[in-house]
Amino acid sequence: MATDSWVNETLYPDWGQRFRVKRELARVQSGFQDIMVFESDSHGRVMLLDGVVQITEADEFVYQEMLAHVPLLAHGAARRVLIIGAGDGGVLRRVLQHKGVERAVMVEIDGEVIRLAREHMPRIGGDAWSDPRAEVIVGDGIDYVRQAPAGSFDVVIVDSTDPIGVGEVLFTDEFYANCARLLGERGLVVNQSGVPFMQAEELRETSLRRAKAFPDVWAYVAAVPTYVGGFMTLGWAAKDASCRHLGAEEIRRRAAEAGILGTTRYWTPEIHACAFHLPPYIAECLEAVSGATRKG
Repeated sequence: MATDSWVNETLYPDWGQRFRVKRELARVQSGFQDIMVFESDSHGRVMLLDGVVQITEADEFVYQEMLAHVPLLAHGAARRVLIIGAGDGGVLRRVLQHKGVERAVMVEIDGEVIRLAREHMPRIGGDAWSDPRAEVIVGDGIDYVRQAPAGSFDVVIVDSTDPIGVGEVLFTDEFYANCARLLGERGLVVNQSGVPFMQAEELRETSLRRAKAFPDVWAYVAAVPTYVGGFMTLGWAAKDASCRHLGAEEIRRRAAEAGILGTTRYWTPEIHACAFHLPPYIAECLEAVSGATRKG
């Protein structure tokens, strides 16, 4: 492909970003979506699903670290982790960095995402694919959570596309109710909830749905450059509100015990603690969520 070729992201009809394509590596129409992987000068290798940027080698660490380390350290004793989506393997790799994790199940509906990520973006998943604690399932996450025994996991991490198309079913009342059932007594679930500057309704609606199944619902933020529009929100739903109110020193102690201190490029104990303190324009999206949740 010529070096003056460009890819325009299609997430928003009136605003977007574009990448200069150094080399197209793959273009596949799977049974679920259009997948493109290309190499760029600015962001390394990039994967798009249906024209929307999912991950880049340059900034994947921001999203992956915050999606994995925050819930595991907030829980404090997570041994069994369920990952829905995340076919590039980056969340799985971060979860398995925690010494206390005994089992990590990843359920990705589109096997082509896994195949292309392993072939063209191998550094993202690293050795996670061959870790004996990992179980990688190509299948439907909705069916998996329906059938998982009660109390079988400590943390659920949902790394999905936005609630349209293939990702829509991961934002339903039924899905969150099943997550609550399969989680232990201090269990919690996190999921991407969009960029609220452009997708405020996504955060508002998914928070209301989570609140039907969990007593403590909120969100925390991460600044991911290629998720344009400012802060990305990560939805939070927990059975125990104390998991959300940890100080940096306790988080640091847990991180040292888990073996992840010094391994991160975005996450720190201080960023972890502060990420739950939302700017007013984001917090207002959660105003309809009742009780102590609203107090942040």
